Formats: sequence, C-alpha cells, structure tokens
Amino acid sequence: MMVAGIGSRKGVSVEDVLAAIETAVEAHGLAMTALSALATTEFKKDEEAISAAGRVLNLPVIVVDDAALQAVSSDTLSHSELSQELAGTPSVSEASALAVAGKGARLLGPRTVLGPVTCAIAISGDAP
Repeated sequence: MMVAGIGSRKGVSVEDVLAAIETAVEAHGLAMTALSALATTEFKKDEEAISAAGRVLNLPVIVVDDAALQAVSSDTLSHSELSQELAGTPSVSEASALAVAGKGARLLGPRTVLGPVTCAIAISGDAP
C-alpha cells in the first residue's frame, strides 16, 4: 500500500493539492497510479480540495484521528511548529500517511512542500 498524506493551509485549490501530490510522487520516481489512498487529519476533513483531489485521482481519502496521528508522530521526518500546535504532530502529511499505511510503514522521504500544501508518501511495512 502506498499512501499520500496531505496537509494544507485553509482554502487551497484542488489544483494546489494535485500539484503537491504529483511533485511528491515524481520526487520518488513513482507514478500517480502507484498510490492506494490519500490521507489527512481530522481537522482537515472538511477541506474540499483534498476530497476533490481524491475524486479526481479515484482514490479514497482516509481521515486519521488524533490518536492514530499521535501513535506515529515520533516517526515523522519533518517538524512544523504550526502543525505541532494545531494537530499535535510535527507533520500532518507525514503522520497521516504513516498512520494509513499501517504497522511498520515508512516514509519514502520528508514531506514535499509546494506552496500552501504538503505531501508525504509512505509505504506499508510489507512493501519491498
């Protein structure tokens, strides 16, 4: 399973979200079709652009609760004071991706920041 975790400022466009996902995926030499799901945190669940990106990519958008974010926060590679303050995790995109990818998941690298959107790619622990 390969998951794109998404963090963003409020009111971003679907184009912003899609561009960040594409940039992150390409940075790791992957294709968009390799993704299994998008993930974000509970306080971003009403961000329409993230839901719209899921529809455009025909991928489920999985909302991660605070407990699941906390469980993987020590495995994030990036640190944002704002993310820590608002979500209780150093990186919403990284923690969301890790939580959805499951036990033993790992990040392919630190989050990609593209304007108002961050995207991190995690793969499940059973992936090669």
